[in-house]
Amino acid sequence: MAALLHRLGLLAARRAKTVIAAWLAVLALAVTSFLAFGGQLTDQISLPDLETTRVTDRLADELPDVSGGSATAVLRTDDGEAFTDAQQDAVADLAEEVESVEAVDGVTDPFASAQDRQEQQDQLSDSRAEIEDSREEISGGREQIEQGREQLDQAQEELDAAIDGARQQGAYEAMQPQFAQQQEELDAQREELDSRAEELDSGAEELADGQDELARGEAMMDLASDVSMVADDGDVAVLSIGFTEAMAEVGMGDLSDVSDVLTAAEIEGVEVLPSGDLDMEMPALFGPTEAIGLMIAAVVLLVMLGTFVGAGLPLVNALIGVGIGVAGALSLSGFVEMMSVTPILGLMLGLAVGIDYALFILHRHRTQLKDGLELRESIALATGTAGNAVLFAGATVIIALLALNVTGIGFLGLMGSIGAACVAVAVLMAITMTPAVLSLVGRHILRRRERRSIGTRRRTPITAAMPTGRAALISVVAVLALAVMAIPVGSMRLGLPDASSDPAESTSYQAYTAMEEAFGEGRNGPLLTVADLPEGLDEAGAQEQQIAIGEALRADDQVAAAVPAAVDDDHEVAAFQVIPEKGPASEEVEQLVHDLRDGVLLDGSDVSDVELSVAGMTAANIDISEVIADALPLYLGLVVGLSLVLMVVVFRSLLLPVLATLGFVGSYAAGLGGVVAVFQWGWMQPVFGITEPGPILTFLPILTAGILFGLAMDYQLFTASGMREAYVHGASPKVAVRRGLHAGRSVVTAAALIMGSVFAGFIFTDDPMVKSIGLGLALGVLLDAFVVRLLLLPALLTLCGRAAWWLPRWLDRLLPDVDVEGAALERRALDADDDGRSPGSGGSAGPGGAGGSGGFGGSDGSDTDGGPQAPGAGPEADEERREPEYAGIPALTSSGSAARD
Repeated sequence: MAALLHRLGLLAARRAKTVIAAWLAVLALAVTSFLAFGGQLTDQISLPDLETTRVTDRLADELPDVSGGSATAVLRTDDGEAFTDAQQDAVADLAEEVESVEAVDGVTDPFASAQDRQEQQDQLSDSRAEIEDSREEISGGREQIEQGREQLDQAQEELDAAIDGARQQGAYEAMQPQFAQQQEELDAQREELDSRAEELDSGAEELADGQDELARGEAMMDLASDVSMVADDGDVAVLSIGFTEAMAEVGMGDLSDVSDVLTAAEIEGVEVLPSGDLDMEMPALFGPTEAIGLMIAAVVLLVMLGTFVGAGLPLVNALIGVGIGVAGALSLSGFVEMMSVTPILGLMLGLAVGIDYALFILHRHRTQLKDGLELRESIALATGTAGNAVLFAGATVIIALLALNVTGIGFLGLMGSIGAACVAVAVLMAITMTPAVLSLVGRHILRRRERRSIGTRRRTPITAAMPTGRAALISVVAVLALAVMAIPVGSMRLGLPDASSDPAESTSYQAYTAMEEAFGEGRNGPLLTVADLPEGLDEAGAQEQQIAIGEALRADDQVAAAVPAAVDDDHEVAAFQVIPEKGPASEEVEQLVHDLRDGVLLDGSDVSDVELSVAGMTAANIDISEVIADALPLYLGLVVGLSLVLMVVVFRSLLLPVLATLGFVGSYAAGLGGVVAVFQWGWMQPVFGITEPGPILTFLPILTAGILFGLAMDYQLFTASGMREAYVHGASPKVAVRRGLHAGRSVVTAAALIMGSVFAGFIFTDDPMVKSIGLGLALGVLLDAFVVRLLLLPALLTLCGRAAWWLPRWLDRLLPDVDVEGAALERRALDADDDGRSPGSGGSAGPGGAGGSGGFGGSDGSDTDGGPQAPGAGPEADEERREPEYAGIPALTSSGSAARD
């Protein structure tokens, strides 16, 4: 591969204008594709196999009226006074206008709703009064009937007495017709009283039924009264917007249409605030803070390279490459659902690695020019050696990002694929565009002083190792620092940001706070709860079940309201709107969702056998977070395993890969700890522009793990390969560590500062997701580079001595010989230079090659157990004999391998 890249670099140098024109044409094609095919980005995350998704699909079949998504807009008066009649009329007109949007199923006018509720309350009061009147009437009727029966009984007694008297006097037969008529009258009156009594009993039964129905109505009204659409002070109202589809299915264009209608509304004295579900303002791809990050990177480049040409070349390279990658990614947004953070992630990675990869080749080329190598041969050799290392390093980042697809989470896999594509473009740009531009700028890539002193540098080789005491102290301090920074990870809670984390000036945040102040924070995240009712219920029985369930739910301390929303025609399924006490991103709501599903809230009640399920955006976010959290161990295991295998192959050692992988785990945990301390604990909120602390972005740990792993591999290559090269060339293990560190530290320092500044530029954006990703990546990169790769690993390797490079003989025979640094190519260049030049005349370099690169972890000359051969044997011995002739060649190159400096 090194030879192929050598030819590619030479070709690019010879056809510089053609190569540059080709890349510009690719950029134009990518931008054109974006303009032609680009679609709408989204901030919503949807996964197909979630409990909330299954519940929503079920509701679409059984309760279609409540299956659609819903969103809100908060209306508040500017003066804090209650809405006037004119303002209420204007709100009604706005509701009609919003309802005209095609995707909207209906809009609830808060004041009409309040009026309807008051009318229902009045009707219930009237019904209660009517029932009381009817009860009094029935009671009075029964008293009258009782009095009538007493009178009839008395009349019957008098008639019976008269009949007995007539019989005694012998006049009964003469008076019998009269007695019979009187008896018939009494019997008729008694029948009439019995009929009236039956009517009263029937009325009493109807009254009891009406009273039961009234009681159920009052209980339902009591449950519903916990949720009001207008604040008690009358200065805040909620416009509820229902959609024909679930929120995950509603198109971003439709949501944007609704938001546009709301934000364009002009109601005198009233502020209209769309909620976070409707706030469709996408984060900007590039803004002032990102520009500051690039400026810092430019300053680092200028300090390191000393020329504006040298500092500008990696920046231009990265900008063109990231333009191709991001525009190409955005052109796919018309065909696949893409989150707004996806192209921003591509931008982050494209800028960071684009600058760094160009820098590695550029720095190698500069060093070779200063040592007297011919221009195009230097470009070709830098591309074949440092470019080969760039190719390998980029491949590790790409593999780590593509591995996100193994999680089975679609949007996360797409993020990884887009990021990998941007890194691939950066690699291709580095090995083609960079040689072309270097050919055009010629030796102006060097300072004037450097151009005057070409081939005259001499340096004294490093012969002393890091003192053991210092190595032990550095190890202890570094481990303690990482451990302390990682402490917050123990309390990390994953979730998706809600509107409370939006910028304070955003309408979504103002809507959230206005809702919280007027109605309680739980109104910002209602839960749609579905109950499976017992079989065979009639309408009254189903209503009684709804009331019992609602009252049992409301009795829980974490539930502010439980409002019956609907029941199906078969009286088998009922839906409730459950309003939590806390906000949607709180730990209490997460526990509440689990308790609802587990039936904890119904335990001990008359409806304990009812099964509950939960849907809605809040529950969906909790489900998504849990799915991603479950995938994190698998992905971390894959990343750690890949890290070990790659480093064993490259460095031909067992202990070094283990230490390097543990170092990655340490820097990764410490970086996450910093994110938790800032975003979840709320440390330094004003500095980072955080409005309210909350859970950590649900996919941040798994996303940063892939990215930081790839970058950690980069830095490990740029330091440990130089150590390995010095060791196999005969240096003692401890001296080899110091030589390799000296060889790679400046380029790793510059690369980490550049990458950290690019990532840090995204920390101060308004979007909370981008902000947290930027902080996680910036912290992770800086900690891994400066604490792990430049301090901890060299110190530990010094303490380990020869054991750091031990490898079983059988494994050494099985492992492929990976010439990552292009050492063979460099040796051929050295031999060719020896044939044409006298030693010391400034040509191509030896084992410290062209500025001290021995390459990345080559194993040429090592014996079967990974140790060095005895001096004087093998090809390395030839190079060792040459070494004094090249002792003046500096030991720092973009590949980070060690020479005898």
